Amino acid sequence: MRSWIRTLVVTALAAVLLAAFLRNANLRQVWGVMRQARLDLVAAGVACLFFGYVCRTLRWQVMLAPIGATRFGVAFRATIIGFAASFVLPARAGEVIRPWLLAKREGLPVAAAFATILLERILDLVTVLALLGLYFLAFDPGLSTMDPVMYGAVRAGALLAAVAAAVGMGVMFACAADPARLSRLVAWSTGWLPARPRAIITALSQSFGEGLAAVRKPRQLALALAWSVPLWLSIAAQIWVVSLALGVVLPLAGSLLVTAVLVVGVAVPTPGAVGGYHEAYRLAATSFFGIDNDHAIGAAIVLHAVGFVPTLAAGAWMMAMEGLSVGSLGQVASTATARETHP
Repeated sequence: MRSWIRTLVVTALAAVLLAAFLRNANLRQVWGVMRQARLDLVAAGVACLFFGYVCRTLRWQVMLAPIGATRFGVAFRATIIGFAASFVLPARAGEVIRPWLLAKREGLPVAAAFATILLERILDLVTVLALLGLYFLAFDPGLSTMDPVMYGAVRAGALLAAVAAAVGMGVMFACAADPARLSRLVAWSTGWLPARPRAIITALSQSFGEGLAAVRKPRQLALALAWSVPLWLSIAAQIWVVSLALGVVLPLAGSLLVTAVLVVGVAVPTPGAVGGYHEAYRLAATSFFGIDNDHAIGAAIVLHAVGFVPTLAAGAWMMAMEGLSVGSLGQVASTATARETHP
């Protein structure tokens, strides 16, 4: 899709979601809710945000260990820069920039570093589903009576996502088990191509399979899964404490359900998750917990800002440390994408 068409589509999508988010809002009351936010709890939310980034970095180092040694500081800066870039650049460019920067700084195979991002996404999905399942089994206080349609949709979506996660994990195990066999399969399936592009694709597939080495080692995979738990609990804690700062009182365990709904909202490909994130939070708060609509809207705006503004500020500072700019990150994303297809 041409870049201007994609930009137009995602901008229109964000506008539609924001319109839905604000359609029944009393903006004066929303502003009043936001003005009364407890700054100490907002600050606690920011602390949860960066604790989550620390956990994400440590988990990434575990997944990268079979490929090569990495320094925490380098991986942490690449993580922050990558997430900041995803907020301001199209097509989730940070998912490409993050492994590219780390691979260049630490001398790792680029394709293998990219493979760890795929593994990371599968682990995220597995962890969110596990925590959501725990919520339904141990903490669910009869929420189906609040909005049975929404509740049923969340449960059905969780089941479908669980199946997708299981399939994805199975494919990764198969790819990681024998990178050479994977490259032979790719070579066979691309036999109709000219020799040079076929060789390039085959080499990339083998490097990609090697990047999934953590899947082949039970200890590495278990450790990566272990780091996923505090990571996502910190995200849930951030949601709970910032909501509380705005007068939105959620059950502590209820933040696990809100987290799962927000994962769906963030998946909508709008710039910085604008619109999708906001409407997902509003729906979860009002449908499941009976929160007043204006309070839910004010909390959604502040909660998004708590994740957005500190990440951008830290990302800008770390970009300056690395001698990077937004323009150069866009070039990095283009170069990295091109390298994946034409190394």
